[in-house]
Amino acid sequence: MIRAGVSVVDITPPAGLEMCGFAARIPPATGAHDPLTVRALVIGDTAIAVADVIGIDAALSNRVRQASGLPPERVTLAATHTHGGPLSMPGRLSGETDPSFLAGLEEAFVTALRSAASTAEPVTLQGGVGPEPGIARNRRHPNGPVDTGVPVLRLNRADGSAMAVLISYACHPVVLSSDNLLWTADYPHYVRICLEAALPGAVALFATGCAGDVNTGHSAAASLDPVSNPARSFAEAERIGQAIADAALAAPLRSLGETIKAAQSDVLLEFADDEDVPALLAAWKTERQSAPPNRARLLDIWSDWADRRAQQAPAPIAERVTTASWGGARILAMPGEIFAETALSLRRAVAADGPGPLFILGYADDNPGYIPPESEFAFGGYEVTEAHRFYGLPAGLAPRSAERLAKAVFHAAGGQHHDDITKGDCHD
Repeated sequence: MIRAGVSVVDITPPAGLEMCGFAARIPPATGAHDPLTVRALVIGDTAIAVADVIGIDAALSNRVRQASGLPPERVTLAATHTHGGPLSMPGRLSGETDPSFLAGLEEAFVTALRSAASTAEPVTLQGGVGPEPGIARNRRHPNGPVDTGVPVLRLNRADGSAMAVLISYACHPVVLSSDNLLWTADYPHYVRICLEAALPGAVALFATGCAGDVNTGHSAAASLDPVSNPARSFAEAERIGQAIADAALAAPLRSLGETIKAAQSDVLLEFADDEDVPALLAAWKTERQSAPPNRARLLDIWSDWADRRAQQAPAPIAERVTTASWGGARILAMPGEIFAETALSLRRAVAADGPGPLFILGYADDNPGYIPPESEFAFGGYEVTEAHRFYGLPAGLAPRSAERLAKAVFHAAGGQHHDDITKGDCHD
């Protein structure tokens, strides 16, 4: 019989730290609306742990996995990507990280993993896919692709009660906007408390899917707007969280097996390096002289990036992809902000493999920013041409980076050649 354990560690920072996720948000956090946590699930000698932060970097992932007490190649760390948390990646996303918070985050990951492993007990697995809750919207293309459905993995104790439930949904946790100054996991908080209310004694874990171009309906440009939007409220986050939880609870579950597998692969990604940075910097400084406050803040961020970029030549970066199979429930995890098109190509490629639900996750083991599929470069826009400056990267990642990651994780999962993951789709 499979043995599994679960653990939750609180990582809620004190008030006064800088928040992360919106260029328009300047004041620090004034308090907490709901707890930020690290939640770990250990199944056999494999594990996934998810933190309520905007991202983790590869260095932290490596240290945690080495200290976890588990085979490091069989551990996946992920972030919910909430925009209601503190800065969590040194040198990324235009702010100064707090060393004490980073140390606490690392310790919390290790503690959660070790605690989950030490409290493991016999479990049986059930899996299924809940109906699309109708929340996610492609923010770049009207009626554009989204990765629909809610994969569910339930772990039951010997007495039949639920010990843990892992679900995923592909939608940016950005219901709250730049005027929010309270720590919050955003809608994933409500997903978890709704699931835990319905399954007494269980711990709920939420892992964000490939949501790089998907949120609840607003554009990425809204992050630059300091004007309050009443529709982006905690009440709306609760409504969305309840809808996703209801979809998960409606999933028809089937019994899964006891075979456990895990694998990883490394992928070298290159940068595009196609910007005339000195010319851009000169133009930004000229525009800055007469820019309104919110635009001026953006230009300051970009100018700081350009100054650092002069000393930072683009060099390839190594990224990690991971896979796991728990009785037929499959996890495919990739770093960064992966687009829906990439997730859907993987779903087509592995649709016939195995009886269990398929989780396709982003924001895992590193977050090097947006990783658009090749088809999106023709459209430009924030995610393709600008976001790397906020992420502190020397340039945007080169075309076909997403396809390389998808191919690597597909092969790590045991897949063979498949055309769907090596070609881009077209938009109307």
